[in-house]
Amino acid sequence: MDAAAAVEIGRGLVRLRRSTGLPVAFGGPLEPGRPRVRISELNGTATDALRRLAVAAGNGLGGKAVALARPCAVIDYSASRQISHEYDAAVAAEGLCAVVAVPVVVRRRVRGVLYGALRTAQPLGDRTLTAAVDAARDVEQALVVRDEVQGLLEAARPQTAPAEGGAAWEQVREAHAALRALAPRIGDPALRAELLDAAGLLAVEAGPGAVQLAPREVDVLACVAAGATNAVAAGRLGLRAETVKGYLRSAMRKLGAHTRGEAVVAARRAGLLP
Repeated sequence: MDAAAAVEIGRGLVRLRRSTGLPVAFGGPLEPGRPRVRISELNGTATDALRRLAVAAGNGLGGKAVALARPCAVIDYSASRQISHEYDAAVAAEGLCAVVAVPVVVRRRVRGVLYGALRTAQPLGDRTLTAAVDAARDVEQALVVRDEVQGLLEAARPQTAPAEGGAAWEQVREAHAALRALAPRIGDPALRAELLDAAGLLAVEAGPGAVQLAPREVDVLACVAAGATNAVAAGRLGLRAETVKGYLRSAMRKLGAHTRGEAVVAARRAGLLP
């Protein structure tokens, strides 16, 4: 299973129910290497009839959404002529009628499906459908970030232990700076915390009594360590150049450094930077 997609879909279902008011939401990721969705996440369901259901591309409502890579909806699932009916038994066991299925598409590839449903046969309405699509878009954005983080971590993971000052170690530092710069742009607090934890794995563990810097001071020093000027660091972090200078001065003061280079060295010794 695409574990990252399953986690984000689970979070997306919470947002979908909250924004649409639909009483039932469920979904799951596309199985790796197979054109089918495995329903793994349930929210508001009364039974386990849908759990672990494998929905093949093209079959049922969700399968149609996967095949077309666009949202699909029906007013009465069991009576609809717009879809095939391989999964009627599971849907009926849960008592669902009106259903919307929205594919999660990342870089033109379907990664999963979010469903929202009513237990009565009635039109869902444009506002509900739009909110369901927005929930799926949030999941897509979170997966894009996760993919970027994974790529940075893999790029920073050399085959052998990097030598201090070597090209491999510089790659680690660049990845660390990129992760720190990406984190503030993430709206989801849990995902932001995961990203910062991942960045922390690239830094040396701090010893007892190490200097404590504010997160933004570390962000600025990470950019400086990767060779960025104040202007470039400001662009990466979404700050003004003067603000970057302020954070840098504050970090230098705490570290007892008189130059940018000394501040970076001191931060590395304190375990704040790789």
